Amino acid sequence: MTLHSVTLLVLFLVAIIVLGYPLGAYMAQCMEGQGTGAAAVARKILAPVETAIYRLCGVRANEEMAWPQYTLAILLFSVLGALVVYALQRLQLWLPLNPQAFGNVSADSSFNTAVSFVTNTNWQGYSGESTMSYLTQMLGLAVQNFLSAATGIAVVIALIRGIARHSAASIGNAWVDLTRATLYILLPLALLFAIFSIGQGTIQNFSSYPDVHTLEVTQYQNPKLDASGQPVKDAQGNAVTEAAQTATQTLPMGPVASQEAIKMLGTNGGGLFNANSAHPFENPTPLTNFLQMVMIFLIPAALCFAFGRLVGDQRQGWAIFVAMGVLFVTSAVVAIGVEQHGNPLLTPLGVDQTASATQAGGNMEGKETRFGIADSGLFVAITTGASCGAVNSMHDSLMPMGGFIPLWNMMLGEVVFGGVGSGLYGMLVFALMAVFIAGLMIGRTPEYLGKKIESFDMKMVSIAILATPLFVLACTSIAVLSADGRAGIANPGPHGFSEILYAFTSAANNNGSAFAGLSANTPFYNVLTGVAMWFGRFAVIVPVLGIAGSLAAKKRLAATTGTMPTHGPLFVVLLIGTVVLVGALNYVPALALGPVVEHLMLLHAN
Repeated sequence: MTLHSVTLLVLFLVAIIVLGYPLGAYMAQCMEGQGTGAAAVARKILAPVETAIYRLCGVRANEEMAWPQYTLAILLFSVLGALVVYALQRLQLWLPLNPQAFGNVSADSSFNTAVSFVTNTNWQGYSGESTMSYLTQMLGLAVQNFLSAATGIAVVIALIRGIARHSAASIGNAWVDLTRATLYILLPLALLFAIFSIGQGTIQNFSSYPDVHTLEVTQYQNPKLDASGQPVKDAQGNAVTEAAQTATQTLPMGPVASQEAIKMLGTNGGGLFNANSAHPFENPTPLTNFLQMVMIFLIPAALCFAFGRLVGDQRQGWAIFVAMGVLFVTSAVVAIGVEQHGNPLLTPLGVDQTASATQAGGNMEGKETRFGIADSGLFVAITTGASCGAVNSMHDSLMPMGGFIPLWNMMLGEVVFGGVGSGLYGMLVFALMAVFIAGLMIGRTPEYLGKKIESFDMKMVSIAILATPLFVLACTSIAVLSADGRAGIANPGPHGFSEILYAFTSAANNNGSAFAGLSANTPFYNVLTGVAMWFGRFAVIVPVLGIAGSLAAKKRLAATTGTMPTHGPLFVVLLIGTVVLVGALNYVPALALGPVVEHLMLLHAN
């Protein structure tokens, strides 16, 4: 790694700690209805709004819920959200704020997008600037960016209450948690970030798209499509292209800054433009690029510190933070290093091809020159460590082992800081697994923060850990074995398999990023990835809330000399090992068929 790469990584980690620690304290107080310092100021300003929302919606804020009631509320809230987003897409032609007169979105694409944004996945099989009206973008997608993130925060706060409470029959009020997460945390931070982004050049308007004349005629190759919209391939399975040219360019407009802010803060990732954070209207400068990376990890990191405060032991929060940090730094170093090393087949002119020379300047394919390799590689590690689908480079253009890293991060279960709320509750599930394994090793009943981990808890832990790999591998197999699935592959061989594996890994783990080489906006992929996204979200949330209810009802046991500390280096190492061994080994055969074999083929060709 270069000096710039190391400096960038260190500055990023410092920013996460400096900003995340006080934010964690603020979040803990706001979610529990307390108020000192910044939280007191926020409550003084926003408490009347909160009360008005409860009155309008008929919510009894002082009544708490048992875990089945809490779960039902979360599921009902998400189903209603999906129906609203679906309806907006199907009716957008006749609704206002549609200056481009975009038509109604197809049923399968509307289903996919509705599920995608409600589950905090934000997978986009469509091109946003040519498909969605401003009203759909704002009232449907941007609103769900807030609400799906609030859902993740609510669930993890409920789990933390389950750990912190004892002999309790309830884990909080879902409607109160959703309201406070949105009102006190997401809205203020998104407003500040949006204003800053506008100052840096991110656009925010309702203008029609202007057509401008370019300085020179652009020549390019366009993929040839058949009558059904699928890419035409030659006898060897390669995509057929045809020459095209243009002397004009249409500049897309829209309310970008407002959506960009919550897209990052909520670990959503769904951009208004198809190029996402590689587009200069979304991410105009290296400073906005750095801040976007910080925003992705800010709330997930802060939740670690909020966890320590809420359970009454900050060391517990630091232990989780350090475990996540070690996994993240490892992935970031590999991602940046592999791309800076470049392609061994592309050696400089005049250099012996048999020598150990590397590509001059590293692998810049698919990357923005204003960001470079280090900033792009770090973004890759961050956006796939978190369940955020934002990208500032094309992952399909990464080196084989560069593509391995985002796959690996997602396959860990999106717990390397992870999504807003979902990253922490995923890591706490692994923490319960870790203490269970440790208990088996020393021959005593496992405990976590004074709570015995018993049969029901481990059944829920097993479901939460195994559900996502089940959907990833099953859906990948269906796609590979079916003609409709194989029709979307643009690159034959192991890279094409990686494209399919990446799509369903991203969908089921609620990440939303794509390898960008798969034609996925088809009924087959829209329906199958939609199913993977829905169950990838709620097949984890339901057992997590079950664990919360079970732990809340237990008595708290006093620590003894035989109790394993869960705040020291030993536990951190055990937790990391559990995440890697239990979380990722499910995918080793699939990884071997994709990026690993592609890397070995590259070395053999060299």
